Amino acid sequence: MVPPATTAQPTAPSLTQTSLNKARRFFSALLRNPGSRIGLFLCLVLVFTALFAPLLAPHSPTELGVGRALTPPNAEFWFGTDEFGRDLLSRVIYGSRLTLKVGLIAVGISMTVGVLVGLVAGYAGGWLEAILMRTVDVLFSFTETLIALAAVAVLGPSLTNAMIAVGISSIPYYARITYGAVLVEKNKEYFKAAQALGAQHGRLLFRHILPNILSPIIVIATVGVSIAVLSASALSFLGLGAQPPSPEWGAILAAGRDYFKTAPWITTFPGVAIALTVLGFNLLGDGLREALDPQQRQ
Repeated sequence: MVPPATTAQPTAPSLTQTSLNKARRFFSALLRNPGSRIGLFLCLVLVFTALFAPLLAPHSPTELGVGRALTPPNAEFWFGTDEFGRDLLSRVIYGSRLTLKVGLIAVGISMTVGVLVGLVAGYAGGWLEAILMRTVDVLFSFTETLIALAAVAVLGPSLTNAMIAVGISSIPYYARITYGAVLVEKNKEYFKAAQALGAQHGRLLFRHILPNILSPIIVIATVGVSIAVLSASALSFLGLGAQPPSPEWGAILAAGRDYFKTAPWITTFPGVAIALTVLGFNLLGDGLREALDPQQRQ
């Protein structure tokens, strides 16, 4: 007896397959933009250089007398040497480590505190919202540079304190963006349904609201890295950030300004490195904004 033929039922795509499809669409949208491809390449070069600095650098970044002082770029010293005979290429390569560290830590501080303040203010409302957001408004009345200078003046000049200062100066931006996004999400049907079902405050905040407002925060954080790099370099240039003999790019610029006419390569190469880093993160941020925007992906 022949068994009756059975029709195959279509199976729903697995959760893993769905996640892979979303990731594929995201990277496709990200790489579609030529600017974001350039930005991603520059950021990857920075990360690669920072990770493999000991292998890429021909000399120690702080070793004195590797060559003659103020030697122009040549076959042996591609970026030349500084006033102490240190290899400038090695200092720029090792400086990428400090630059990446500054960007990530400063943005981590500002994003963590700012997002938490915006979440609590937008969700709680009432007097707590008034206190938190008026404090943010007061910080907005000062420029980032002024806030960073004040923080460094209190904490003292060092690279660590510069990272903390830059992180503090950017907190209002993350708080304001998060606050506005929370107010929008609170009025959506899914949030009201979760409230009606008796969801706890922590679940409402971190399970329902936060995942739905991450897109603008990620974009701002990417651009914020470039702002943090510029701010930290400016503080080091003023003598309030990294201290000698640290191979931080802003500190190298500060040391080379006295030799700008006789040895312009001391300021040229770290200046180009800062410019390319800022350009890379800005272009990547623009690409992420388009890739994370559903309307742009259509």
